[in-house]
Amino acid sequence: MHIDLIRHLLIRKRLRDAGSSISALARELSVAPETVTIVSQGYRKSHRVQTAIAETLGVTPSELFPERYDKQEEMHTPRN
Repeated sequence: MHIDLIRHLLIRKRLRDAGSSISALARELSVAPETVTIVSQGYRKSHRVQTAIAETLGVTPSELFPERYDKQEEMHTPRN
């Protein structure tokens, strides 16, 4: 588990800059805002949530969460 609260704060800022938020993503994914938060902070992994955050920010999940993915990222395969 890789907890990164600074990255979480940066994600929140970037989401705001992109006209979105943790809550907006949660509504789109039909999950609680806390779910998006704990994934963003690193307490839990969710490929679905990671992908939604990354797509909103215009990056790949592996660019945003490199420690969660193998080096061969062409397929964006999450590590177990």
